[in-house]
Order: sequence, then C-alpha cells, then structure tokens
Amino acid sequence: MSRAAGPGLLRRHRDFRLLWCGETAGKFGSSVTSVAMPLVAVSTLEAGAFEVGLLGASAWLPWLVIGLPVGAWVDRMRRRPVMLTAAAVSFLLFLAVPLAAWAGLLSVGLLIVVALLTGTAAVFFQTAYSAYLPSILAPEDQPEGNAKLHGSASAAQIAGLGSAGLIGQVAGAVNAMFANAATFLVSLLCLAGIRHREPRPEPATARPKALLQEVGEGLRLVAGDRWLRSLTLFGATSNLALMAYQTIQVVFLVDTVGLTPGAVGGLIAATSAGGVAGAFVARRIAARIGTARAMLVFELGLAGLVLLVPATHAGAGLALFVAGGFCVSAGVVAGNVVKASFQQRYCPPRLLGRLTASTAFLNFGTLPVGALLGGWLGTVLDLRTALWITTAGVPLAALVLLFSPVGRTRDLPTTPRPEPGPAPRPLERQGG
Repeated sequence: MSRAAGPGLLRRHRDFRLLWCGETAGKFGSSVTSVAMPLVAVSTLEAGAFEVGLLGASAWLPWLVIGLPVGAWVDRMRRRPVMLTAAAVSFLLFLAVPLAAWAGLLSVGLLIVVALLTGTAAVFFQTAYSAYLPSILAPEDQPEGNAKLHGSASAAQIAGLGSAGLIGQVAGAVNAMFANAATFLVSLLCLAGIRHREPRPEPATARPKALLQEVGEGLRLVAGDRWLRSLTLFGATSNLALMAYQTIQVVFLVDTVGLTPGAVGGLIAATSAGGVAGAFVARRIAARIGTARAMLVFELGLAGLVLLVPATHAGAGLALFVAGGFCVSAGVVAGNVVKASFQQRYCPPRLLGRLTASTAFLNFGTLPVGALLGGWLGTVLDLRTALWITTAGVPLAALVLLFSPVGRTRDLPTTPRPEPGPAPRPLERQGG
C-alpha cells in the first residue's frame, strides 16, 4: 500500500507507475484505432456512414452481450492475469489487420470481426482494471491515482489521434494499426512487471444459479442506491449522445468540411487536449465547490459547448470544432475523475467488480446504439444536420444529473456504503 504523504504516486509507487504506463500505452493505441479504423473503412474500403457506424457499434456491443457476467467472473479471479490476457489478445488482433491488408484479405467484415473481438477483450480489461486499482492504492491515494490515470489517458489520446492522422497521411491508414498493436505489447510488458499479487479470491459457490445471483447482486446495488442509480442513468444517456456524434465526425470532416486524413487526426487531437485540462482541474474545482456541484459544472456547463461542433466549416470555422470538442472532452474527463473516486470509496470492495460491470453494462451498453444511431442519421440526413441532432443530446443528458439527488446537494457521499446483506428468503408454509 502507498503512503498519503511524500512525493507523488509516480515517484514513490513502482506498481502504480507500471500500471499507469501500461494503461497510458493502451489508451494511446485505442485512440489510434478510433481514427485509423474509420479511415481504413472510408479511404481504403470506401465504406459509407452506416458501415462506419456499424464498425463503431461492434467495438462496444460486447458490453451489452457479456458485460454483466464478466463482472461476476472478475470478482472470482485475480484481476492482473485477466488484464494480461486481454492485452495479449488485443495485440494479436490489431496486428492481424495490416497483415490481412498485405495479403489482400482486408474487408469491412474483417474490421467488424476485429472490432468485436477487441471489444470483448476490452470488457475484461476495463472491468478487471477498475477493480484492481483500489487493491494497490490506499484510499487516500485513490483520488490522485484516478486523476493521474485520466489525465495521462487524455494526453495519450491526443498523441494517438494526431499520430493516427499523420501515419494515415504519410504511410496509409492501414499502417497506423501497427502502432496500435505495439502499444498493447507495451501494456502487456508493463503489467507483467507489477510485483503486487492479489490474494486468491474465495472459492465461488457451486450452486447452479450462483452466477445469475451474483449478477443480480450487482444490478440491485446500482438500482437500489440513489447515487449510483443517478450517475449510471446519466452515463447511459450521455454516452448515447457522445457516441452518436463521434461516430460520424470523421466522415463529416472528410466529406463535408473537405479535410485530409492528416488534418482530421490533428484536429481531433487538438480537441482531446481538453481531457488533460479536465483531469488537471477536476480535484481542485471539486474541493472548492463540492463534488456534486462540480459534476454539474463539468457535465452540463462545459460539455454543453459541444453544440459549437456542427457549425464547423473550412478555414477559420475549424476553431469552432476545436473549441466545442475541447470543452466536451474537458467536461467528460473531469466528471469521470470525480465519479471514479466516489465509486471506489463508496462501494464495498467485495462488490467492486460487479459494480463496475453493472454500471458499464448500462453506460457502455448504449454506445453501440449511439454508433448505429449516428450512422443511420448520417445516411438519411446530411451530415451537418445529423451532427446538430446528436450533439444536442449531450446537454440534454446532463439534465438527468440536474434533476437527481446530485443536483440538490453540494457533495457526493464520502463514507463507504454499508455492505448489503443477503437477499431475504421467501416465506415458507409451515406444517401441513
């Protein structure tokens, strides 16, 4: 365990430093993919807006299909081996894309399969990672750890988005996938170097319905707690809108605004700088005005400026895209820092994997729907109109927070939630 006083976590905590490096490398690779895959589909395979939307939906569909049972499985296993396996699988799958292109086998269908399988690996990795972090950090270090991880993830996203565009411009979009595969290899090596070993989890019960009961326990935890319920409902509606507009923004910038792949990557990278700013100010603003009020400032005030994005046009009008994207990135990342620290302190440790999976199932489960919605709107309407509709959903989603308990208090709870007891047994008829 780390100490609360003294130098920062990255200097004094070797295992956190390795986890930070591995996670940052993985986020860099994922950001390369978010630009490179649509660019491969559009520029190499001549895919349309709906096919790009289908590609985006495939990456998030596994959260809907296996997200809930994965939470229960992760609570039964050591988390670090799960993350190692997921990183190795992602490395091999992303490496397969440029190799398939060289062999003349690349197709939209193959990209969709890769997106589905790497999305499945991401479900296991993210669920295990969220539950693993509190095991290597003391409670007083967790806010700093979350801020550093979210901030570095945003910085990696900036570098990854810019690199994807430049590689796509210079060497071809397909070759950008080599950079993505390499980052997951780096992530794998960093995770392998962590010395901390988790205790072996208690053996799972052998009852046939144990898995369903554990999944239900996680869902009841979310549904039965007003704070977790409000934050999860907001996350689901917000992600629907965010994914809907982000799915078609690359097609919009290429086909409507007329930018080159390199310019697209650079422009999106500039908007992602907001994430670094958001992670940097999140704890300071939350400490000054309260964690609940900070959530409203971040998610309703800052993120609402995403409405500048659909007004983008060539030349000086590109500044509208940068300003809107910067603000929404800052608001979303800052809100995530506050929410992650709250959940890790509030949730009983035994249930953290199930909480992560249950909230992710509901939050990330709307992402494939958003991707398909964005792709469909971009097909039946002009892309600019589709962007106006989808970006309007971002501030509308934040109204969920405003009219929830979050909007009526200064701070989110700071004390752990009581451990839930076993579900009551049904009444049985006596005698007879």
